[in-house]
Amino acid sequence: MSSGKAAANVIAIWISLISNLLLTGIKLIVGFLFNSQVLIADGVHNAGDVIATMAALGSAKVAQKPADDDHPYGHGKSELIGSAMVAIIMALAAIFIAYHSVESFFHPAAEASWIALIAALISLVWKQWLYVYCMRLGKETSSKSLEATALDHLADVYASIAAVVGIGGALIGDKFGIVFLSYGDAAAGLVVAFFVLKLSYHMGKEAVDVLMEKTVSPETIQEYERLVVSIHEVKRIDRIRARAFGQYVLIDVRVGVPAHLSVQEGHDVSRKIKKTIMEQHRDVEEVLIHLNPWYDGEDN
Repeated sequence: MSSGKAAANVIAIWISLISNLLLTGIKLIVGFLFNSQVLIADGVHNAGDVIATMAALGSAKVAQKPADDDHPYGHGKSELIGSAMVAIIMALAAIFIAYHSVESFFHPAAEASWIALIAALISLVWKQWLYVYCMRLGKETSSKSLEATALDHLADVYASIAAVVGIGGALIGDKFGIVFLSYGDAAAGLVVAFFVLKLSYHMGKEAVDVLMEKTVSPETIQEYERLVVSIHEVKRIDRIRARAFGQYVLIDVRVGVPAHLSVQEGHDVSRKIKKTIMEQHRDVEEVLIHLNPWYDGEDN
C-alpha cells in the first residue's frame, strides 16, 4: 500500500474515533436525562466503538511497517487482529443492549422524549455518512480494518434506525395511550442487539478465515490461472494457491515450462508471470514461482 493510501486510512480512522467520542457523549447524556433505554444502549455501543476504533488505529499503523527479519511477509495481518477485536467488542455490546432492553419490559414504560428522537436522527445521518466514507476508502486501499470499521458504522446505522422507530413509536403511544407502543424504546433495543450481533459474527468470521490463511475465492484463483497461461512459455499449471495476508495477497504457483530453457530464460519467465499478475491485481504483494520441466508430447 502506498504511503498516501495508508495516511488516508489513518485519517479516516481518526475521523471515526472523534465521531464516536462525540456521539457517545450525546447519546449517553440524552439517554440518561430522558430515560431512553435504546439511546443509553446505543451510547454504550458507541463507547465500545471508541475502543474498537483505537484498536483499528493501532493495527493500521502497525500494518504500514515494512517487512523485516522477524516478519518477512510484512505486518498485514495486524489489521485482522484489529478486526477481530472490533467483532468481540460488538458482540459484548449486543449482549449488554439485549439484557437492558429485556429488563425494561418488567418496569413501567418511561415517557418518550422528542430530544431523544432528534439525537437518534442525528446519529443515523452521521453514521450513514461515516459508513459510506470508510467503506469506499477501505475498498480502494484493501484495508480490512477500515472495512471492519465501516461495518461497525453500519451496525450503528441499524441501531439508529431502530432507535428512531422505537422512540417514535413510544411518542405515539404516549400521545394516544397505546400501551404496547410505549415500550417501543425497549423493543428497539432488542432489534439493535440482533443487528449488532449479526454483524459482529460476520466480521469475526472473516478475520478468523484470513488469520487461518483461508484461500481466496475460486473465481479469483481462476483469474490468476488465466493470467499465468497467457504467458507463452507456460505449458501447464501444476499448482496454484493464494491466500489473503491482511491488506494484500500472496500467491504460490508451480508451472511447467520447456525443459530446454536456460536458467536465465526460466528466470525471465518467472518475472513475466509475476509482473503480469501484479499489474492486473494491485492487492497482490508477492508471487512465489516454481518452475518444472515440460517436454514435447506431454499433456498441457
